[in-house]
Amino acid sequence: MASKELSWKYVEESTVEPDEIATARAHSVEQGVDPVTAATGAHLALATAVVDAQSIIEIGTGLGVSGLWMLRGAPGAHLTTIDLEAEHQQHARKFFTDAGHATARVRMITGRAIDVLPRMNESSYDAVLVDADAKSLLDYLEHALRLVRVGGVVLIPHALWRDTVADPAKREATTRDFRSVIGELAGSSAVHVALSPVGDGLLQIIKRGA
Repeated sequence: MASKELSWKYVEESTVEPDEIATARAHSVEQGVDPVTAATGAHLALATAVVDAQSIIEIGTGLGVSGLWMLRGAPGAHLTTIDLEAEHQQHARKFFTDAGHATARVRMITGRAIDVLPRMNESSYDAVLVDADAKSLLDYLEHALRLVRVGGVVLIPHALWRDTVADPAKREATTRDFRSVIGELAGSSAVHVALSPVGDGLLQIIKRGA
């Protein structure tokens, strides 16, 4: 195993995942839902803590793993989470409750995110997580940058898309979209951007002021 792979493995194995999140992760795998890795989750928690998030919106609930991590970093925040799968959200609701998060602080919207997002208020969220249908990445990112406040953070896990983004020979549509987003944002004066190789990649975007 190459030294970099050893380092990545060490990072994942050294991350302590709370029992309630580990339970949600196990159920996610059983349901065929691909959750963020524990180390990625720790980065999500750090990001929401750093921006002192009070309002978070999540595109893609899954079974709640990402949401639980973000609320771990910002336990007083209100979370709005959108997903098309009502059954997944039912499981997620239980995991949020079991973790001690009040029902009133976790708003679940069942529906297509592309239909829901235009109704969300502009510049109203401290943190936005994009982890849904990768084919709609460009649309979701446009909405995320509209919804997040100046100084807030947009978080996009799976940004290296199954280790294909770094390989120029890979030209599948989703791979190209991630590659394009990373390149365009890196040269933008409207945002601060950092790409981490943690997990399957994590793109972190801070919205700058005018």
